[in-house]
Amino acid sequence: MTKDTMEIVREQDVVPFRNRVKELATKIGMSLVNQTKLITAASELVRNMLKYANGGKVILEIINKNGHTGIRLTFTDQGPGIADIQQAMQDGFSTGRSLGLGLPGTRRLVNEFAISSVVGKGTTVTVTHWKNGR
Repeated sequence: MTKDTMEIVREQDVVPFRNRVKELATKIGMSLVNQTKLITAASELVRNMLKYANGGKVILEIINKNGHTGIRLTFTDQGPGIADIQQAMQDGFSTGRSLGLGLPGTRRLVNEFAISSVVGKGTTVTVTHWKNGR
């Protein structure tokens, strides 16, 4: 099992992060379609982290569960937090300009999505995408 942590503190950190996600996805034999979904979701989340929380860290893991291999990304920041997660997860909700996917679009791109946030303390988003996109 591979596990890396990357600090994301400025815009220049995004490309090496995206490249690392692609490396891991290629390593496990993920299809190009599933790689694209994962990298798109990861890009949205990392940009949100930079924009709303001035950065944070991402844990990148290759995981195995029930004979399936996938990639789990855990984004953690010490930003302002999200007051209303339910509202933030609705299509069309935005507090700023981004890729336009928002959290609900990101959730649709990956197989598993979890978010927790405490106002004034920060937000953690964990996404998992399986090699075969099951």
